[in-house]
Amino acid sequence: MTQKSNVPELPKSPPEAGTRRKFLKAATGVAVGGATLGVPMIAKGQAGPISMRWQSTWPSKDIFHEYALDYAKKVNDMTGGELRIEVLPAGAVVPAFGLLDAVSKGTLDGGHGVLGYNYGKQNALALWNSGPAFGMDANMLLSWHYYGGGKELLTKLYASIGGNVVSYLYGPMATQPLGWFKKPITKTDDFKGLKFRTNGLAIDLFTAMGAAVNALPGGEIVPAMDRGLLDGAEFNNATSDRILGFPDVSKVCMLQSYHQSAETFEIMFNKTKYDALPAKMKSIINYAVEASSADMSWKAIDRYSKDYIELQTKDKVKFYKTPDAVLQAQLKLWDAILEKKSAENPLFKEIVASQKAFAERAVKWDQDTVISRRMAMNHFFGAPAAAPKKA
Repeated sequence: MTQKSNVPELPKSPPEAGTRRKFLKAATGVAVGGATLGVPMIAKGQAGPISMRWQSTWPSKDIFHEYALDYAKKVNDMTGGELRIEVLPAGAVVPAFGLLDAVSKGTLDGGHGVLGYNYGKQNALALWNSGPAFGMDANMLLSWHYYGGGKELLTKLYASIGGNVVSYLYGPMATQPLGWFKKPITKTDDFKGLKFRTNGLAIDLFTAMGAAVNALPGGEIVPAMDRGLLDGAEFNNATSDRILGFPDVSKVCMLQSYHQSAETFEIMFNKTKYDALPAKMKSIINYAVEASSADMSWKAIDRYSKDYIELQTKDKVKFYKTPDAVLQAQLKLWDAILEKKSAENPLFKEIVASQKAFAERAVKWDQDTVISRRMAMNHFFGAPAAAPKKA
């Protein structure tokens, strides 16, 4: 049934007015309705633009919140203003870890975050952001999600917890550092008794390594380290870590880790609100996700590489490569975590099997095909002076 507009109809124009309109159209080549440049075209039967209030799980100063704003702008621009998404920072309406509940209930129309933040609702959700992903990088993980059955499994997961949401994954993240510490990590035993921040299934991994883990949202990590509530922490990347103030509380950063070597962002809509959208808007939302995924990955390379240098030259941070012995220990502990969680949770087991089958062929293809960039780097630039040292 067509919804009747609440806007009163204008009286019919007298014949001479119609003549004037025809004259103007002929003289300018532009219809009178097109003279209101900048005013969005409203779909027939629609009273006005559709507004959505979103929240991200990130502080307003973080580049992750910038990514959320980037996505909203693409949708707003591509719909010509017919759909207007406003994105608020973490805590504006609900705490960062409260986003899923708020979107599901309709308190918020949508949001921007990561699946690992919903670990407490259903631990299998964190398989999209935690662990070594069977050797896949984040772009491969997205390939599995969209072409290997991951999307259907995620829909099943949300249904299992009554999530009234529509989820889009995008934005492949680079391998995350092991973290920021008071002194370099030289062996696995260095984690014993260490007060450490992480999230998702990485909680289980670092707990198995002996750490006392606290899962804090991004904006709370540095203040906790400053007060001595944490001995170490990981967040994500050179730009976010620098903006959030990690070099103010630590001058040691360990690079390379399997705890979150393949992670993506999540764009989430309240399902009731999403289902009511016109088909055209749903299509724009979908393609804006793909465009934002590419744009985010390109922006990340530019910004992260700049801040990686700034952290060393201006902030005097020392980077160290995580010892191979620690990385091997992570892989062995991850095997035990997968076995335990799979025995407890049938959906967890199903997702692990799907990822593993996809990774076996995708990673082999990648490793056999893609040439090492290290040789070319050393040829053209020599061994970089700022390369991470062994701890």
